[in-house]
Amino acid sequence: MDTEKHSFMDGKVHLYKRENSNYWQCSTYLGGRNHRVSTKEETLLLAKEYAKEWYMERYVESKRSKQVHLTNQPVQRFEESYALAPEKPKKHTGPTFKEAAEKFIGEYAISTQGERNEAWAKDHERRINVHLIPFFGNKPLSAITAGLVQEYRIERSTKGYKNRKPSRSTLHHETVTLRLVLKTAHRYGWINQIPDISAPYKASGKVRHRAWFSPDEYKMFYESSRERAKNPPLKRHRTVWEDLHDYILFMANTGLRPDEAARLEYRDVTIVEDEGTDERILEIEVRGKRGVGYCKSMSGAILPFQRMLKRHTDAKPTSKIFGKTRNDLINQVLADCNLKNDRDGNVRTAYSLRHTYICLRLMEGADIYQIAKNCRTSVEMIEQFYAAHLKNTLDASAINVRKPKKQPKQEKD
Repeated sequence: MDTEKHSFMDGKVHLYKRENSNYWQCSTYLGGRNHRVSTKEETLLLAKEYAKEWYMERYVESKRSKQVHLTNQPVQRFEESYALAPEKPKKHTGPTFKEAAEKFIGEYAISTQGERNEAWAKDHERRINVHLIPFFGNKPLSAITAGLVQEYRIERSTKGYKNRKPSRSTLHHETVTLRLVLKTAHRYGWINQIPDISAPYKASGKVRHRAWFSPDEYKMFYESSRERAKNPPLKRHRTVWEDLHDYILFMANTGLRPDEAARLEYRDVTIVEDEGTDERILEIEVRGKRGVGYCKSMSGAILPFQRMLKRHTDAKPTSKIFGKTRNDLINQVLADCNLKNDRDGNVRTAYSLRHTYICLRLMEGADIYQIAKNCRTSVEMIEQFYAAHLKNTLDASAINVRKPKKQPKQEKD
């Protein structure tokens, strides 16, 4: 059953879609019979272009067949002329996706040196080698269309990789990498334009707040880690658990990202007297995905840092303070106090300590612009993912405004 129809060229050509089919079909009536063919296109614009060319070929073919019939020319000559107008579209040729990907990998790390973290460039290379090249590799760049990219998303979502289906954010990152490769191809003139590869059928997603710890949950978390540090499962691991406890306190009082804390060296941290608050705080030189930034901590970060200095007396100024994040240990502490998931099912990780820092500062009435600067992020990100679900950011006096009632006019005697 036909579901959608369009007619053009004075009603001589018809486009329609069949049920359970994504492709447009085209038809016309010439030479006393109907002609039908699939355009193999999903978009109406491309289907119209295909249908116009197809109709003109059928029209020329119909005229030639009439001439052959009238002049009694051999059939062989008609077949030869028919061969000059093939029905099948030409095969795509030109540079392949693999060539463009290799070009992109070769120049991206050099072009963004100092602006993008090295790990970010390696992530692009990993996505290309593991996912994109196995699917697009030998295909000409001109053959990569929005429909082909959608087929890639469907295959990734159904088959997955090593029996693991990708999340929405993972597919988004792969689409970003794919677009960068196509931009490289366009820059060198290998393709005329970059196809629209944005995900179809995507509605505005539900805004979900980031997993964090409420004040009571945070207290349960760090008290559980303190208990682990005092009574470790194995005595020889006492230092490891003590470091983890100080890591939790340090992160919740600075708002650093886990990757920023992993790169932090002793020479990056200075204990200073803050003139604005008359408190001792830490001034931290942060190196992360946004390059070099700065952070001023809460006073609660002083003691964990001093304990790390005292515990690791052999550390050099260039030594890492915490090093690689021990997610396995964090998960054990979260399991001890049943805090691995929040009430909405969001999974808590080391990143949740950064989210906790931001939320607690907003609840205390801190300026959102200053928090964004201190956390090396934007006000828009904080408003979307943090402030939206905090009741403290709503001002009842500004919301519950009532217009004064007008007094009825008194009639004069």
